[in-house]
Amino acid sequence: LCRYRTRFTVDIDTFVPVSSIFTRSFAVVLGLIGTFCTKVRSSLGDRTRLLPEQYDGCVVPWCLYLLLFVQMNVVPSGVWKLLPRMNQTCGGLKNGALLDSPLLSEANAERIVDTLCKVRGAALKIGQMLSIQDNSFINPQLQKIFERVRQSADFMPAWQMNKVLEEELGAGWREKLSSFAEKPFAAASIGQVHHGMLQDGREVAMKIQYPGVVESIHSDINNLMSVLKMSIVLPDGLFADSSLEVLQRELAWECDYKREAESAKHFKSLLADDPFFHVPFVVDELSGRRVLAMELVSGVPLDSCVDLDQETRNQICFNILQLCLRELFEFRFMQTDPNWANFFYNAEQNKIILLDFGACRDYPEAFTDDYVQVVHAASIGDRETVLEKSKDLKFLTGFEAKAFQDAHVEAVMILGEAFANSDPFDFGTQSTTQRIQSLIPIMLRHRLTPPPEETYSLHRKMAGSFLICSKLGAKIACKDMFLDIYNSYQQRRLEKEQAAQVQA
Repeated sequence: LCRYRTRFTVDIDTFVPVSSIFTRSFAVVLGLIGTFCTKVRSSLGDRTRLLPEQYDGCVVPWCLYLLLFVQMNVVPSGVWKLLPRMNQTCGGLKNGALLDSPLLSEANAERIVDTLCKVRGAALKIGQMLSIQDNSFINPQLQKIFERVRQSADFMPAWQMNKVLEEELGAGWREKLSSFAEKPFAAASIGQVHHGMLQDGREVAMKIQYPGVVESIHSDINNLMSVLKMSIVLPDGLFADSSLEVLQRELAWECDYKREAESAKHFKSLLADDPFFHVPFVVDELSGRRVLAMELVSGVPLDSCVDLDQETRNQICFNILQLCLRELFEFRFMQTDPNWANFFYNAEQNKIILLDFGACRDYPEAFTDDYVQVVHAASIGDRETVLEKSKDLKFLTGFEAKAFQDAHVEAVMILGEAFANSDPFDFGTQSTTQRIQSLIPIMLRHRLTPPPEETYSLHRKMAGSFLICSKLGAKIACKDMFLDIYNSYQQRRLEKEQAAQVQA
């Protein structure tokens, strides 16, 4: 614990509700551990902190974070109906979001932000994921906390940063640059970003991974599961073990910068002729397993585009949603992290710049063959095909109760509404999230099998794309967009079958 090199303080009277004996006791223990773990911190500025190069998981910040996570009810309202013990402890939900809580005082908000900004890897990544949920999932005050976490994190002192660079690029790495900024201009969940300039004058952004992040992922996820099991009775239909197993694997992907560089190059080739999207180039000689150098770009994250005119917002959202469909049904290769900061809008060029390719993955053709039929069936109101293709995809075993089958189909139909009508769909006034939430208790009560592995990241990306459209108040016609992609998919499939017959 001492190796974490930081300090945690706990105010017992405001940290947890009086009714929760378990968490009050746990908070006392955390306070004692925090005092025990106090160490002298190396600092170069307010946000510079020495990071451990080897540790067995950040037990203290994880527990602190998770207790806040559980006590603040960061769960859709329907789930709590299946968790009566915690519902009584925490007071339930109000209007589909979180109740106002003494936990969300200004002082405690600062503690949450400060804690998550010290933590790396899985803990901070989840905090950043929560920052891009809508107000029906978490309340606006807590959302602001996670928004601050998404935008900032502590960074390494210069000597530690230089050590990583020398280990990855060799002692002469500076000779390849005409300038390099020692202080990062951005810091995120697993790395920090520095400005550099190549000898030919091109500007680059160099992402440098925090030491110890890869080694911490496995233990962090195990800590998360252990504390969740101690704190609440998880419904069987949640299949939390499967979810965290996928999260662990995807976080490991994101820590492999060589993999990310190849994914970025692949995306650049896929979108080479696209007039609206730009993918920055990769600088191979300044990239390695823990360092990635790419073209420095200018623009603003999409959540900063809310004040643009309606036509521009519609154009942005149309292209974002169309790209999501193309990634799945045309490329079968998707960047699955919908973080706002992964999409920059450049108003001068009227382009979206795609950033951060660590979460890219491909999808087998057998999966997309069935999935495209599910989406198409939802768009034309064919409930029977939705159910049958969902079974083919292994969403269902075929032995589920009728209540679950009906809830599953209804959820798919709700998600398909945007593609069901030729008129512009108003994402700003839709109630998709609330209606899906109302089905969650039935799904958790009766689900017999975890969702297909491919769908965890896929649905995160699709939900994020819909949320971007909602955030920007888009009013766009989606039916023809999907039908064009669906018809092209079917045509390619037919041509492939015909070519196979000719060869036979």
